[in-house]
Amino acid sequence: MNIRSLTRGDGVVIGAAVVLFIASFLDFSSYDCPQGVDCSRFDSPNAWDSLGLLMSVFLAGVIGAALLIVSRAMPGRKVVGLDLGQFGVALTVFALWTAFWTILDVNNAGAGLILGLLAALVLAAGAVAGPLVPALKAPLLSPSGPAQGVQGGQQPYGAQPGQGYGFPGGQQQAPYGAHPGQGYGYPGAPQQGQPAQADPAQAQQAQAQAQQPAQGGAAPAGDFTPFWFAVPVARPLYGEDGSPNPIAELAPGTWYLAVEQRGQSLIAQTQDGRRGVLQDTTGIQRG
Repeated sequence: MNIRSLTRGDGVVIGAAVVLFIASFLDFSSYDCPQGVDCSRFDSPNAWDSLGLLMSVFLAGVIGAALLIVSRAMPGRKVVGLDLGQFGVALTVFALWTAFWTILDVNNAGAGLILGLLAALVLAAGAVAGPLVPALKAPLLSPSGPAQGVQGGQQPYGAQPGQGYGFPGGQQQAPYGAHPGQGYGYPGAPQQGQPAQADPAQAQQAQAQAQQPAQGGAAPAGDFTPFWFAVPVARPLYGEDGSPNPIAELAPGTWYLAVEQRGQSLIAQTQDGRRGVLQDTTGIQRG
């Protein structure tokens, strides 16, 4: 899983789940030791001494948080007809509901039960509000590294000159595959049957002819120029066949190639070669 796909809401969920797990080892209830009585041998139980409480509050919340994070890595997976993320949210709310009524039923709640209730509250709030609140939808790790590299005329994050697929190379903002002089098939490069050192005027004339519409009324091939882009937050990539289930997730801080435009959507290609439809193009950063 790409850690850059995690949001601030995911960070809240992970932190609350860790606190909830720690709280399961703390005392379930507190007591006042009478004066003159040795209470050193009194062992206060924790959640692990009560299977029902452990499963319905503490482990239910931790499992719910795990499902929410796993849903980021495997979008579209379902459990009993529910998306993994939806199932995880339901478990976190259930954990909070059980913790609330349990603490009301205990006379002297211990540190474990109190801390568990607070952690379950934060966990459920993060799970429910994460996809809704803009502040929680922001990426957990700032993608400022790649943005500064492009704005400063430097190589994008992790890119070396002429190395690696998935990053716009060099300081020139040339479209994908349009580097002049890099072999047959590129605009401005020597074509088969032409001399290696062509006259500049002839090269420009050949380019202009290549960009003209083909006979028969076909649309020009240069209407859309492929470009590199990055997304501000994690966004799903859907299949070109119109399937409602995402085939991949675009993560902030990574460059992707836009190869075609369909209305307001883009046909994007991931670094592993998969292509799909990016429906939400608001706020994308062009490379």
